[in-house]
Amino acid sequence: MVCDACQKKLTKIVGVDPYRNKAHNKLAGVQKRPPTNQNRLLGSEKKATVMNLKCKICKCSIHQVGSHYCQTCAYQKGICAMCGKRILNTTGLRQSTV
Repeated sequence: MVCDACQKKLTKIVGVDPYRNKAHNKLAGVQKRPPTNQNRLLGSEKKATVMNLKCKICKCSIHQVGSHYCQTCAYQKGICAMCGKRILNTTGLRQSTV
């Protein structure tokens, strides 16, 4: 659950620039080879760094950037997952995540 103010933050699309790692002025026949004695799996940690975000309530991992609460806790409490603002009055409701 996300409030209207935080909905604007989710509309921004972050994409990878396809031309970032390409050399434009390079000759077609000349290519640099990676060293053969280097483990390629060790170098991949730098490429995919996942932020270690955890929910404030249940301490499970969160994959949405900018969120403080997971979706299950936000639904049960009736709060926004990003800012924690109350969206839904859950006093008379039985919120289950089954």
